[in-house]
Amino acid sequence: MINAEPITTRPAPGFDEAKTVRQKARAAGMNPDYWYAVEYEHVLKKGSVKEVIFWGSSIALYRGEDGRLSAIENRCPHRHLKLSHGVVEGCTLRCIYHGWAFDPSGTLVDYSHDSFGKPMIKRQLKTYPLRVQYGLIWIFPGDPAKADERSIPDIPEVQGDEPWANFTVDFTWDAHHSMIIDNISDFTHAFLHRKYRPFSNAILNHYESDDNRVFLTYDTLMAGGKISGMFVDRERANTRSIELCYEYPYQWSSTGGKIRTWCFLVPVGVRKTRAFFLFYFDAIKIPFLPIKLPRALQELVLKLAIPLVFKPILLEDSLALEAEQVGYDQHWDAAPIEINPVVPLFQRLTTRKWEEFLAQTPSQPVAASEAE
Repeated sequence: MINAEPITTRPAPGFDEAKTVRQKARAAGMNPDYWYAVEYEHVLKKGSVKEVIFWGSSIALYRGEDGRLSAIENRCPHRHLKLSHGVVEGCTLRCIYHGWAFDPSGTLVDYSHDSFGKPMIKRQLKTYPLRVQYGLIWIFPGDPAKADERSIPDIPEVQGDEPWANFTVDFTWDAHHSMIIDNISDFTHAFLHRKYRPFSNAILNHYESDDNRVFLTYDTLMAGGKISGMFVDRERANTRSIELCYEYPYQWSSTGGKIRTWCFLVPVGVRKTRAFFLFYFDAIKIPFLPIKLPRALQELVLKLAIPLVFKPILLEDSLALEAEQVGYDQHWDAAPIEINPVVPLFQRLTTRKWEEFLAQTPSQPVAASEAE
């Protein structure tokens, strides 16, 4: 047996100490002054509470008995227990330790210890603007005054009287959010997906960027796998190219205008990210059946395809992304090698948006917990 010495490296630099484009992107948070999808609406039943984390900040998400959703700072100011350990009573969230109850405005409304006098609480707990859209709960972690200035992406194809067949899947990966953007927009890694062939022989033919987005197109065969290819109506959709866009802080793609996706990221911490993928389709068929399927049958086809195609492909990405994070932590100071000219543009956009946020809040530095 060979006795190998353990790998020891200096910790990767924080954002202020980072020197290269890649280092800065791998240390950057995401600007909280945007709407972020944090959970499925159906998860929060009446009377339930759940913790969600945005860049190290813990938030208690709960639904009162009246059905109203609320998001408040996940900390009882008494002994600092997480309120998500507590219980929902009526429209309040009660701390599990001493029973202090807080309403949706973050105000202490029930002290329940009259013999000790009323507690001297000078301020309310922080609350977060909240919306529900596309079956997801969205919060605005940043300045509440800016919530109305920002919008959740408009996806008309999954709304209205005739929505496209669609589904959402999510993964929580032990990887920085910038790595996920690089992965899902860089089609040079077809070898990883050689079994399922979601794309192949990609040639980058156009890219452009501005202060808010990076847009690119590939010539590539989409859905070329033995299973996935059988259910794509290639007469209705051009599957020989794809458009992708990192429209900060979201990512979307379009294949022939008939197969579309959005990716909504939640930066949990420096090394952990939750990703929600919304897929929606207007080009699904049953093999050898020449007619367009009604939506109910399209949904059935998709239900079968999720465990057979979509999740296995994303699980391959899981392996690669988490291995990349480990590799970066060990070799962060190695000279970057990048063959796709668009990837540095993703990283610069991530860095620039984080710098803009930090410049607006110089007295309140934001850093994710290293424990995440």
